[in-house]
Amino acid sequence: MAASSLHLLPLVAALLLAIPSRAHAEHASTADLKELTAITQSLMDALANGKKEVWDAALADDAVVIDEFGRTQQRQEAVDGITGLPPGLSGEIKLLNPKAQTYGDAAVFTADADEYETVFGQKLHILYRMTNTFVRQDGRWKLAAMHTVTVPTTPPALDVAGLKLDDYPGVYRYAPERAFTVASDGKGLSFTTRPGRPATRLLPLARDVFMDDGVEKNLFLFRRDASGRVVELIERRKFNDLSLKREK
Repeated sequence: MAASSLHLLPLVAALLLAIPSRAHAEHASTADLKELTAITQSLMDALANGKKEVWDAALADDAVVIDEFGRTQQRQEAVDGITGLPPGLSGEIKLLNPKAQTYGDAAVFTADADEYETVFGQKLHILYRMTNTFVRQDGRWKLAAMHTVTVPTTPPALDVAGLKLDDYPGVYRYAPERAFTVASDGKGLSFTTRPGRPATRLLPLARDVFMDDGVEKNLFLFRRDASGRVVELIERRKFNDLSLKREK
């Protein structure tokens, strides 16, 4: 077991003790949901204004925070990381669709975190989804674990000059019975993974570089041979590449 995993053992033990055996989830009371939402919103507000004391008061002693990049922080590291936004940056995060279930003295809280940020005059909009685990200690809810992911959203459209859509349509195969079929309607590209399945749009980012407009928003990289003909498709998914060879 890795050393980082050993740090999680006290937290796991505390959570197991907080949840009665054969516990059944119950919808959180209106008061509990309101309190959990308020705590989480205050944590989001503190990211911008740099109020460490908010995080220090809200986190349990063995709290673990996993951010949208997959980085894991223990309690003190998370608190120390609250420094506020630097000059030139501003923004706010508002919670949407908060929900909670309780398991005795533990609660699981989920919400969307809708962020609007301004970076030296440029406007950014990011949507996160979080799952927070709280434990009730001395009559107060304390955050034991926070896990946040970035929700893939359709990026702004780009006008790619000189894009030749006719270069790409074809069948790209990665196994005897598995292939992607890329098609063009004259205005844009789309692909299907199997006959009869709905087509997914491919959004151009640059020459030979596209992003799928499905749930995952993977990159599609078309590769050419020495003559300039497209001969391969690389689907870059979850930081890994799947190679698909174009059929003659």
